[in-house]
Amino acid sequence: MPENPAAVEFIKLTKYFGGMAANHNISFSIRRGEILSLLGENGSGKTTLMNMLAGIYFPDGGEIYVGGKKVSIKSPKDAFELGIGMIHQHFKLIDVFTAAENVALGAEGRLNLRQTKAKIEEICEKYGFELDPDQKVYDMSVSQKQTLEIIKLLYRRVEVLILDEPTAVLTPQETKSLFGVIRNMRDDGKSIIIITHKLKEVLEVSERVAILRKGEYIDTIETSRANELMLTEMMVGKKVTLNISRPVPENTAKLIEVRSLSVMGANSFKALDDISFDMYGGEVLGIAGISGSGQRELLEAIAGLNKTQPGSEINFYPGGETDKVKSLIGKSPKEIRELGITLSFVPEDRLGMGLVGSMGMPENMMLKTYNDNGGVFLNHKDPEKYAKQIKDTLNVATPSINTPVKTLSGGNIQKVLVGREISSAPSVLLTAYAVRGLDINTSYMIYDLINEQKKKGVAVAFVGEDLDVLLAISDRILVLCGGKSSGVVDARKATKEEIGLMMSAR
Repeated sequence: MPENPAAVEFIKLTKYFGGMAANHNISFSIRRGEILSLLGENGSGKTTLMNMLAGIYFPDGGEIYVGGKKVSIKSPKDAFELGIGMIHQHFKLIDVFTAAENVALGAEGRLNLRQTKAKIEEICEKYGFELDPDQKVYDMSVSQKQTLEIIKLLYRRVEVLILDEPTAVLTPQETKSLFGVIRNMRDDGKSIIIITHKLKEVLEVSERVAILRKGEYIDTIETSRANELMLTEMMVGKKVTLNISRPVPENTAKLIEVRSLSVMGANSFKALDDISFDMYGGEVLGIAGISGSGQRELLEAIAGLNKTQPGSEINFYPGGETDKVKSLIGKSPKEIRELGITLSFVPEDRLGMGLVGSMGMPENMMLKTYNDNGGVFLNHKDPEKYAKQIKDTLNVATPSINTPVKTLSGGNIQKVLVGREISSAPSVLLTAYAVRGLDINTSYMIYDLINEQKKKGVAVAFVGEDLDVLLAISDRILVLCGGKSSGVVDARKATKEEIGLMMSAR
């Protein structure tokens, strides 16, 4: 046994799903007291590998060593006992409980909230967290909930922390704060593994990067000698170009006018409060905001999926002609289409609202035109042929186009949804997190497709969580904070820090 064994070591780790190898002979190690980023395209096996370490899946072959000892991890409980914990993108918290109650839930020993609070305060002081043990989860921001999830693991004396897309919904200021805490944990000897698609953050916070491609391990390199292009080429196995083009808007015309838009959310509070803005054909309007600031409700209201409050106005101007206004207020998606408005919507909930998980790709293509006569697919009369085109264009990883989409990885489900909506020749395109869960290579394909729509005169709304991308692809950016508008800025002149402050303004 080595004198200073790795915190975790994988030796020929293998996992199959339905005869397909999600991971094949994966071998590399994670050092004690380091921040390691895990990179790979969608379907490369990143989450599967971490789920085996966290006890959610059990390997079909290979070995896992923790602290130099061979271990068998059959459940998350086994992982906890070995000092391993994972924080998923969707938090596992009980909203009506306080922070202290969530931390104490499931912990061993007799419940003593006073001791739990004291331990939470001790952890906060040691690592630089800010958290009130008595605060209810439903009163917390996204970053506070994430902080609570990390504290839950540290309370259980976890030494290896796995963070899945930890900055996905954080402002630049919150991301900076999180990185500071992560470095403090590393300095205390913790091993942190970050699954992310944000290459700038990989290079900023991690010491090393492990890269997977199509279920196989490629290499681990020091971030000090890496750059974005190098990492991307290692992920996809070929040369790529990382450049988001932003054509100058030409012949723009107002297509959508929103005035005094208010929408009620859960618990009788306003999810949107008096929002006003315009969307122009041939322009990308970025929409920025901390998660839960009203982005979803805004797009759903325009798409006819959310009831608006009295006094709200949503008007559509066919061809940009202001004397032919059509009100969308109170109209269902079917009624909007009957007005002659071709509106495409990529929702945040890709399976719950966007696709039918039990259906294959062709059937999901047909959903778009179920009530139409003649279809809108433009030279794609056969849904099967259309599905094959999307599969080939966006490199959808699926055993067959007829495979139920719910069995695909999250990123590949997103490809199916985005491909269907973008290719239906819309005049207005609403996208909520169009590249969420997508690897960088596919993300750039989507950016190119969006810019193609822009060149065709489509009015595009682009809700995104990566401010670097929003600033690069948008012409203007509407910033939301707590359901209110903080203003609309010129994306060519605004800074990430400026938008971050507008997102968190009170």
